[in-house]
Amino acid sequence: MAVSIAVKKWTLAEVHRLPDDGNKYELVRGELFVTPPPGNEHETILAKLTELLGPYVRAQRLGHVYHPRSVVRFDRSEVEPDLMVRQPHPKPRGNDRDWNTAPIPILVVEVLSAYTRHRDFNEKKELYLDAGIDEYWIVDSEDATIAIAKPGQAVRIERVRMTWAPVGAEFPLKFEVAALF
Repeated sequence: MAVSIAVKKWTLAEVHRLPDDGNKYELVRGELFVTPPPGNEHETILAKLTELLGPYVRAQRLGHVYHPRSVVRFDRSEVEPDLMVRQPHPKPRGNDRDWNTAPIPILVVEVLSAYTRHRDFNEKKELYLDAGIDEYWIVDSEDATIAIAKPGQAVRIERVRMTWAPVGAEFPLKFEVAALF
């Protein structure tokens, strides 16, 4: 005999009422994901990426590099990427509704952890690509790789040299993958 189990679908309003307890609460198409605070290795990788991306993004006039607490909202979902690159908000209003109209990032980066591996490669990848994000990087410190997902293409794994050539840039950014680990 098959048994049907109802799974609760969360709303943004419910997620916003959760406590500010140091965990990261993300909503992907009604599914709630809770992640504990990141560790030193995770944050060090993001610091190194920021050092690589920041000067390039500024020089190419691509926008800004954003970190958690900056969100992507799409399809009743709200996620906090570890890092994203997007243009500044054209009309910031200083309140929560700004995220609904913020520009779509051109790059989103997630650094894997034991807690996030499955969702970063599945639910979040689908959400980011459906939202129209040009490129999504999944950084894996265990394998010392970066997985690159782009709309309409198979995921590509880089182990040695990374090249990012966003639309509108005069030249690509190139760096050694090992520089992050």
